[in-house]
Amino acid sequence: VELKARFDEATNVGWAKALERSGVHVVYGLVGLKTHAKCTLVVREDDDGLRRYCHIGTGNYNSKTAGLYEDVGFLTCDEQVGADVTQLFNHLTGYSRAVQFQSLLVAPRDLRDQLVDLIEHEMSFGANGRITAKLNSLTDPEMVYMLYAASQAGVQVDLITRGICCLVPGVPGVSENIRVRSILGRYLEHSRIVRFEHGGDDDTPLFLIGSADWMGRNLDRRVEVLVPVTHPKHQAWLDQVFDTDLADDIVRHELDAEGVWHRHGPAHFPDGDAQQRFAEWVRDRQTL
Repeated sequence: VELKARFDEATNVGWAKALERSGVHVVYGLVGLKTHAKCTLVVREDDDGLRRYCHIGTGNYNSKTAGLYEDVGFLTCDEQVGADVTQLFNHLTGYSRAVQFQSLLVAPRDLRDQLVDLIEHEMSFGANGRITAKLNSLTDPEMVYMLYAASQAGVQVDLITRGICCLVPGVPGVSENIRVRSILGRYLEHSRIVRFEHGGDDDTPLFLIGSADWMGRNLDRRVEVLVPVTHPKHQAWLDQVFDTDLADDIVRHELDAEGVWHRHGPAHFPDGDAQQRFAEWVRDRQTL
């Protein structure tokens, strides 16, 4: 249970006490670290034995924000993911010490170094490299530096940031291969999705979703989790998010080399509403 949830601390304390009174073992996280990961683990006895069901997402388990925020989540019974989530919960509850994750990317232990390695690997492909990231904020100096380095290596970088962005795109010799835009709409853009064109096995695309922004607090002072999304159908859905948000005919704000945001797209907002366009795509997929 997260006791540092902004504006919701009293509610979480109330729920924690109610759960404890009902006999639930409640853990309040690690001292000095805010638990920001969005993970659920359910162990169920199926006909063929015990199976672990895991949900890993970008959004809070909160009935109010669930109707106001744009988020994505991943529900799986993959054995490797299940083993990693079990390890994570054992670590958070004090039942293990040495933790080796096979699938998950977890902060503050490994996530920063793993992201740096992925960016460096993409740089090795030069102009054929591409990084696409949808984040709430980008403020971490090392991540900004690595994206500048990627741009200088020829990698095309597309960033969709809702909030703070300390990176300056479009500077000749520094960041001319980086584009930054922000999407506004009915829902608060909240999902964190990252795509490395050559980050997967055999240099195939790697898709990651999870709770972490590229900020110092997320990478160094919080428990965060990113999970690879490997199924082709799920990857296609994430690609559709990027295709919609990076389209030239949607309403968005773009950051220029002077650090100034400019509105682009149709003057009439409904004609270029990215969120509504994606919702219609999802609806049409459900009726196929």
